Amino acid sequence: MVRRGLHRLIRHRGPRRKAVALGVLGTTVVLGLAATMVPLLADDDLSIPVAADTTASMVSQDGDNSVKTTLSTCPVPCDGNPRGGREAVLAFAVTSLPTNAVNVRAVLRVHAWQAFDATVTAHASRLDARAARPVPAPVGAALARVTGVGKGFNEWDVSGLVTGNGTWTVSLAQSGLATRIYWASAENRNPDLRPRLMISYGVGARPTPALPSAAPTPTPTRAPVSPSASPSVSPTPARPGPSPSATPTPPAAGAGGCGAVSDKLVPSCGAWWGMYSPTNPATWDHGRAITDVEAQVGRTFDVVHRYHDFSSTGSNGAFPDVYQRQQMREGRLMFFAWESRIFSSGTVLAWKDVYSGRYDATIDAVAGRIRDVGQPVFIGFDHEPEDEPAKGSDADFVRAWRYVHGRFATAGARNAVWVWTMMGWSGHYDRYAGLYPGDTYVDWVAWDPYNFQVCNGSTVWKSPSATIGSFYRWLDERGVGAGKPRMLAEFGTNLDANDPAAKRRWFEEFPAALKAHPKIKAAVYFNSAGMTTSTSTCNMTMNHDAAALAGFTAAGRDSYLRQPTEGSR
Repeated sequence: MVRRGLHRLIRHRGPRRKAVALGVLGTTVVLGLAATMVPLLADDDLSIPVAADTTASMVSQDGDNSVKTTLSTCPVPCDGNPRGGREAVLAFAVTSLPTNAVNVRAVLRVHAWQAFDATVTAHASRLDARAARPVPAPVGAALARVTGVGKGFNEWDVSGLVTGNGTWTVSLAQSGLATRIYWASAENRNPDLRPRLMISYGVGARPTPALPSAAPTPTPTRAPVSPSASPSVSPTPARPGPSPSATPTPPAAGAGGCGAVSDKLVPSCGAWWGMYSPTNPATWDHGRAITDVEAQVGRTFDVVHRYHDFSSTGSNGAFPDVYQRQQMREGRLMFFAWESRIFSSGTVLAWKDVYSGRYDATIDAVAGRIRDVGQPVFIGFDHEPEDEPAKGSDADFVRAWRYVHGRFATAGARNAVWVWTMMGWSGHYDRYAGLYPGDTYVDWVAWDPYNFQVCNGSTVWKSPSATIGSFYRWLDERGVGAGKPRMLAEFGTNLDANDPAAKRRWFEEFPAALKAHPKIKAAVYFNSAGMTTSTSTCNMTMNHDAAALAGFTAAGRDSYLRQPTEGSR
């Protein structure tokens, strides 16, 4: 059933709820980078697991820490013991930094299970992290400190120590609280909680290609009745984003090697923060679908996701539309999810008909409009194809993808940045290699992870790292799309009816989960109540209550998700 205004057709096939997004939301982007700017280009960020760790201590109960699942820190005296001081000692083997790496930034991430009013300082260390019970020694120079230990991952910038390849050892020393704090060690049974060293760097420079100015906004064409276009009201100009006073000032572009964006829209540091939000059927104002949410969270989204069909008419099929062009002028990146179906009638198109040439006029028209935008845009053909048996085989999908990609190239639409989007469900792991069109045809690899919990009949509450981590690791293990930037093309979380603060904490922990998976360069929230049936125990929207909105707002303030590029953020 298609519910007007929700733009999401829900089917229940197999153990995971599949959602097919229908077109309704506008957005996109102007990079706003000066043509003369010479940025550093980012290579693959490194996520380095701890090679060895231990607790330096004079007390026997913390001995033999090379095989303990916890590390601990404590000042002197500790729990009243004048000899009870403890330091957590961690060693990392850095081996893959290129010789021409510049602006190296290294961040130590260690997980705590509770929050504490304590200061923990990272120091260069001469201790042996492989020793079962090393004796505490005078610490080296202070590198960074955390004032107030948070529940979850805590971070220290140890760039002053990590200057290149080698084995680097850090000690964590505690003050301000005379009792122990426990941290996850290398032996923790959950690999997502183990200590890691996150390294980003630049590897050279070249001028950013000059981007032509956006094409003039065409006069909107009145569209026939469809799920995402008003049958009687012409679009009104999109409203500007939230006032500048509502948005914290980001760091200056280029600080610490950040602020550069590649021609494939890869940010040199951190990740883009994006949104899909359905249009209100009372207004059919696709601009407000985004700006109203931006006003709630106090920032502009980097990426706006919107779904389109093969109808070639109205806001469903004739894209980019007036709203999206306005959003691009205001500094947002557009992500078009292009579906081989007709939203208004529910017609599903076969992939063999796509690559047979039957829809060439539609493909060429879209390619021409994308080309004329004159700036890079994200585009994906048929997201989540593994759940589309009516469209054809996996081989048919690959052939159709390559065909559409080829027609864009012929039309000169080389500003299209191609995003291959899968569900990322383990039940389809045996199919994904066969669904991959090939590195020549794909620019980004994406998937759609959700913490559905009871929304799909599960009883498992998944942390942000658990939600996004499984397919991330599968990609690493199988080498599919190796070297490609990754995106969460859709993600979301349910609430926990038994813990009203759980959703807020989930959002607050999300930036740390992204940092632990540094190949993810964009995360786009799917903010639709139509994703699943909304009940008192199931609501996947990020703003369904004040606590959830506060958590999402806090996530969007994290510096990792605030790109220091011109024009926004």
